[in-house]
Amino acid sequence: MRKLRLAALLAAFALFGAACGSAGTPVDPAPVGSVQPPMPAKVGGAEKAAGGSASSSCDTRSLSPDPSLSGSTVSKIKQRGRIIAGVDQTTYLFGFLNPATGNLEGFDIEIVKQIADAIFGTWQGHVQWTAIPSSQREAVLENHTVDIVVRTYSITCDRLQKIDFSSNYYQAGQRVLVRKDSGITGLTDLGAKKVCAASSSTSLQAIQNAPAKPIPVSVSNWSDCLVLMQQGQVDAISTDDVILAGMAKQDPNVVVVGAPFTKENYGVGVAKGQEDLVRFVNSVLDTIRGNGVWQQNYDYWVAPVLGPATPPAVSYQ
Repeated sequence: MRKLRLAALLAAFALFGAACGSAGTPVDPAPVGSVQPPMPAKVGGAEKAAGGSASSSCDTRSLSPDPSLSGSTVSKIKQRGRIIAGVDQTTYLFGFLNPATGNLEGFDIEIVKQIADAIFGTWQGHVQWTAIPSSQREAVLENHTVDIVVRTYSITCDRLQKIDFSSNYYQAGQRVLVRKDSGITGLTDLGAKKVCAASSSTSLQAIQNAPAKPIPVSVSNWSDCLVLMQQGQVDAISTDDVILAGMAKQDPNVVVVGAPFTKENYGVGVAKGQEDLVRFVNSVLDTIRGNGVWQQNYDYWVAPVLGPATPPAVSYQ
């Protein structure tokens, strides 16, 4: 009886389908029009770059080094058992999440590890990694979400009004990334063309101020710029050469062009009023400049793409 009921039900469905359309007359699908490729979230136009110009009209030198662990800020970090570091997870070579291992890697990540090593004896188990976009670098320090920010962070006068910096541990220069078949040779060829940069970056400010008058396009992360260029939504990307080098290594269809037109001195960001932490970080940076660790990290991460370099010269207040 159950089999007879099932057969009758199937027959009813077949009759219903035949009434709606025959096999020779398929139902037309919904019409499909042309669409733009998907874009990253939070893509904007021109905006004021919170970092300001990288050129300095103030004293950007940091405080003299002090390796003492007895300062109030450093003592609290040691007692807590971990240092909380704001880092990038999207910039290949400097701070990125390796999908094969699930670990954060890159030149900036190694700087964090050296600071943690100096406090705890080993970084393993003593670093709380906090991935942040460029636009949040000052905010996470001002609200004490993190202890330090190590994220291709240029030292500028505007930023020094809100936070403090360590000494310069790396010097980059802003350049341009384009498709190899674009015919573009530098920033002067980008008049009225869309050029991508991360929001709240010194790179965005430099694009806005360029005499050629390119059209700035801002995104949350540098990796979003590469997506936009691959989609044909922007004509170029302009930022520090080390960031562009990572993109060029990921995509063989793009190339870095033009000479550097800015100098970007990277420092470790620290909240205002934590001078002991600034001095401690400076002592760590001094150590790795002198003992070969800086050179080892540079040769591994950066030299294969940008060629040889040595640690930047440093002076203190």
